[in-house]
Amino acid sequence: MRVIVVGAGVVGTLHAWHAVERGHEVVQIEREAEARGASLRNFGQIWVSGRAGGEELETALRARELWETIGARVPGLGFRACGSLTPLRNPRERAVAEAALARPDAAARGYKLLTAGEARAVNPALRGAFEAALFCERDAAVEPRTAQLALREELLKSPRYTFLPGREVRDVVGEHAVRDDHGDVHSGDTVVLCTGAWLGGLVRELAGPELPVRRVRLQMMQTDPLGEPLTTSVADADSFRYYPAYRSPALDALDAHQPQSTTAAEHRMQLLMVQRADGGLTIGDTHEYEHPFAFDTVEEPYEHLAEVVESFLGRPLPRIRRRWAGVYAQCTDTSRVVHRQQVRDGVWLVTGPGGRGMTCAPAMAETTAEQLGW
Repeated sequence: MRVIVVGAGVVGTLHAWHAVERGHEVVQIEREAEARGASLRNFGQIWVSGRAGGEELETALRARELWETIGARVPGLGFRACGSLTPLRNPRERAVAEAALARPDAAARGYKLLTAGEARAVNPALRGAFEAALFCERDAAVEPRTAQLALREELLKSPRYTFLPGREVRDVVGEHAVRDDHGDVHSGDTVVLCTGAWLGGLVRELAGPELPVRRVRLQMMQTDPLGEPLTTSVADADSFRYYPAYRSPALDALDAHQPQSTTAAEHRMQLLMVQRADGGLTIGDTHEYEHPFAFDTVEEPYEHLAEVVESFLGRPLPRIRRRWAGVYAQCTDTSRVVHRQQVRDGVWLVTGPGGRGMTCAPAMAETTAEQLGW
């Protein structure tokens, strides 16, 4: 079988990976020299803790298993089973964590409620003020800026894999074939379009104007090295408001009696923080849903995030080295893990994973492979 994969972000690259692993010939086409979208502009988190129960959690857990297996083979991924901690500052936040611990799938997520002392034993960098912490053992991380490069380096060892950068696919030609902006036609048994947040042009022509996927913009930042290990990922209680696993009467009470700050509410914020391989901290994020998106970043969210992080660390942040904005594609029905649609005979569109892309890409691609009989 010959598979054409359009897009070299994490979703496209994992589709190429599964096809090659199954013995098929793969041509992967990318319009940039390398992917530059949401697959690089994220935390690199393999985030199991907050996923909705059922299909979404099952997908995340399977992806976590696949990431660990692939990471053992491709050290450049930087896979690490670091887990996560969400420090809890008062009884209302703790009540939300306790409700999560009562879920029937809590053990599958590796939830555990820790005292402040136990949390600092797990992550000594957390010297700030908090009363307890929710630990999720199944959370993990990879290096987002280099993960696709490391995967591709491994793929290129196979004579069945070809990477064609700097080519934008402009048209679907007949069945199972696409034409790029060089005029070359690439034909195979299956074409999979993994075009990320690129929802116009050819995608709109193929899927129609009612494609149930929207674009979401975020702001993030990265610091200089912390100077000590941050041994887990870190979230704050605003993440309870964002992730479906934490929905409960306790969360309703938190919203009623401890609303978000004005800045956090305006920018639909949560704190997530991961330490990079160089010791710096990736910190975010915001969520913007209304088009047209701003072309610039604003400072208030960064100030809010710095304040929250410093309250957990009990020390000033290192210098901010980078700030950036990113855009990802999300199913408008956010309970759906991904949008997978046959748009022509032999041509499939896979898009809209939302903030799950980095977490779930290996399992999403595995599902595609199984559904298409690779």
